[in-house]
Amino acid sequence: MARVQAKPLTRVFVYGTLMPGERNAHVAARGGAFVARPAHLPGFRLLHLLPEAYPAVVPGSAEDGVRGHVLTYAPEDWGAALPFLDALEGVGEVPPLYTRERVTVTLEGGETQAAWVYVYANAPRLACPGVVPLPDGDWRRAPDRARPRPGDR
Repeated sequence: MARVQAKPLTRVFVYGTLMPGERNAHVAARGGAFVARPAHLPGFRLLHLLPEAYPAVVPGSAEDGVRGHVLTYAPEDWGAALPFLDALEGVGEVPPLYTRERVTVTLEGGETQAAWVYVYANAPRLACPGVVPLPDGDWRRAPDRARPRPGDR
């Protein structure tokens, strides 16, 4: 009996510096071409961290949601893109800054798709000053989004 190998999930929901037009969009492009589509991630809260000047997504309530984009890579490009994305998000750091988790997002028009999202993993940081909730879920409306120092995320 032949085993059918599942196709890899080659979509990632981005909500901050990796969105098209934002300061780390070039990182998303390093792995190859992708299609970006506006999307919404339900059930998560969006926070803006200062002085870091980058966003954090954490689990929320059913009423919460985050606006962003789904980047869909060609399967042959996903293997090249993933290391760049994981490195920017600190997935391999000890402890990790973010974890990559599988979620369901809603595209404009109502279609739902599975995608990866980077969820903030540094819980102690969230108890410190400089955590600004963004109830509308749109990081582009956050105050002080400028990178604090060259080389920062």
